Amino acid sequence: MEKNAKIFVAGHRGLVGSAILKNLQEKGYKNFVLRTHKELDLCDQLAVTRFFDEEKPEYVFLSAAFVGGIIANSLYRADFIYRNLQIQNNVIYNSYRTGVKKLLFLGSTCIYPRDARQPMDENVLLTSPLEYTNEPYAIAKIAGLKMCESFNLQYGTNYIAVMPTNLYGPNDNFDLERSHVLPALIRKICLGRYLETGNWSAIRSDLNKRPVESVNGESSEKDILAILNKYGVRKTEKGNVQVEIWGTGSPMREFLWSEEMADACVFVMENIDFEDLKPKNTKEIRN
Repeated sequence: MEKNAKIFVAGHRGLVGSAILKNLQEKGYKNFVLRTHKELDLCDQLAVTRFFDEEKPEYVFLSAAFVGGIIANSLYRADFIYRNLQIQNNVIYNSYRTGVKKLLFLGSTCIYPRDARQPMDENVLLTSPLEYTNEPYAIAKIAGLKMCESFNLQYGTNYIAVMPTNLYGPNDNFDLERSHVLPALIRKICLGRYLETGNWSAIRSDLNKRPVESVNGESSEKDILAILNKYGVRKTEKGNVQVEIWGTGSPMREFLWSEEMADACVFVMENIDFEDLKPKNTKEIRN
């Protein structure tokens, strides 16, 4: 990428996008085109088409997505598949239509089969069932990966898909209903400590900043205790506080600091092309 090239970071305020934008700025890139969700709804086909026609970015980091943890994936299954497919379709197609030089698509490790042998190899993709809990999100991300590959093969575009593991870092989402595992644990432990010490002003301040469902800092103690209990923060009969960690404890989890992920993404955009990923003397394609 040229230092003066026009770069569109989709989702620049989120965990992933903000880390990528910061990395680019630290490396001397200055010509950014940025839009908040209120300014540009990437699910809106006409709005995205108009944006690409007017701005004509040269490079695109597609880090915008509708994301969430285990509860959100269970409750909003239709939103996870529909909204992510819409975002990907609109951005990838309009990148092709307006001649974007290169695009980086951010996927997820949930695209791999639930029971794949460890350590996983790229070749296990699409070989067995996905984890049902986040299947809609995974299918959307698989579609995005294959869309990049298909445009590359048919139209000669240069779209790269990367699959980061569980991320954490600045600008993470601490909403208990929609957050991923690490921010959820951090917030639950903090709330548990406040409850244990009877620090109700801290509990109310926390809930005013980030209400849980319809409960905020102005709610009654009864309602607050009920919602904390629902999300696994509760007092025992002995007066102790328990913080429940969901799951059996047997699955192994891998976590990556978002800024390290961003450094890898920018490296890929600067140094790796789709042509570099095509194995020699075989029809196999790795995106």
